[in-house]
Amino acid sequence: MTSHAWRRMGASLLMTAVGAAGLVAAARPDDGPGPGGTEVVTTWGASDDIAGGTLHDMTVRNVVRTSVGGKDLRIRVSNANGDQPLVTDSVYVGRQAAGASVVPGSSRRLTFGGKTSVTIPPGAMAISDPLTGPVPARTSLTVSLHVVGTTGIITAHNRAMQHSYKSTSGDHAADESAATYQTESSAWYFVNAAIVTAPQQVETVATLGDSITSSVGTTIDTNRRWPDVLADRYGQLPEHRRLAISNEGISGNRVLGGVAKAGSAGASALARLDKDVLTKPGVRTVLLLEGINDIYAGATADELIDGYRQLVARVHASGRCIVGGTLTPVGGSFVYTPEKEAARQAVNSFIRSSGEFDGVVDFDAATRDLADPSRLQAAYDGGDGLHPNDAGNHAMGNAADLNTLRCH
Repeated sequence: MTSHAWRRMGASLLMTAVGAAGLVAAARPDDGPGPGGTEVVTTWGASDDIAGGTLHDMTVRNVVRTSVGGKDLRIRVSNANGDQPLVTDSVYVGRQAAGASVVPGSSRRLTFGGKTSVTIPPGAMAISDPLTGPVPARTSLTVSLHVVGTTGIITAHNRAMQHSYKSTSGDHAADESAATYQTESSAWYFVNAAIVTAPQQVETVATLGDSITSSVGTTIDTNRRWPDVLADRYGQLPEHRRLAISNEGISGNRVLGGVAKAGSAGASALARLDKDVLTKPGVRTVLLLEGINDIYAGATADELIDGYRQLVARVHASGRCIVGGTLTPVGGSFVYTPEKEAARQAVNSFIRSSGEFDGVVDFDAATRDLADPSRLQAAYDGGDGLHPNDAGNHAMGNAADLNTLRCH
């Protein structure tokens, strides 16, 4: 379905007012699309990978944070990497209180084609029906999903820097208490997008990258990833000037090579661009920060640049913009050798000066040690010389000129 069809659908739905508890209240007629109409956008996103093991007759509770607000929430449930059908008969969304607990009265059930259960074939995804009513910006939601039977390969996003929770046996999706959610996990299970209807001027920026975009090295459960910092900056603007952020980083990911398998770094950026980025509703700009893992794996600067050119060509062919992010310093890490540093510098020179990207965000300049530009500033080092900490992510999230990410 095109974004225009989604927009027409959203404009025809009823809206509910948000109560003190969150996503609940009585229905009232929609006030209409307002000046410029509305657009369907991805307010939160994550990329599909694979988690080890299987799940059997239990509920997983994911905690996801919206970037922009809107209405008519939809959740995209993914079995993209599965090897057998994923069956769920109970999916609920609420407002997070703390940990696995839900704000009382905020939990609401999702449907799929009017039904409370859905079977998703291997390699496929399902999008829920709209959950009528407003969705607040920069708010942590719980998405709880009961797994029927036993899963095969689990589609998940590893190293989410956010705890999710597994229940004891049975369907606990509607539970607002945390009592049955006794196991913490660091992965998001089966969900890869939260979708809302927003003012038409609002679009989504997809940040495509590796562990530095997933923001490994930040404090878990605090939303201090640099894409979150960027979302907070847009959130300070008037509503019509805001952009949504969808974080499409995968730890260990590469631009070239690589396939998804248990414990892997996901399919390569070239392989996953369409599924993880271009099919997310409302994505208008891609912000690329990826290549350190390619250099570590032995790719030359020219090989990596050829990969960038393919990403640029494909994003442009889809009618979108792509902004290049310079690779952050790696001195003092396991990645560093003089030869690999020379490759990083050559790649950054291309990103800055080639003119092939629609804009540049200089993450390298924002985080490097002026006395030794091959290294992160000491105050930004997460401890391994490679991953920026909370302060480093704050600097990265403030590195972009906000207009650079608007696709014109």
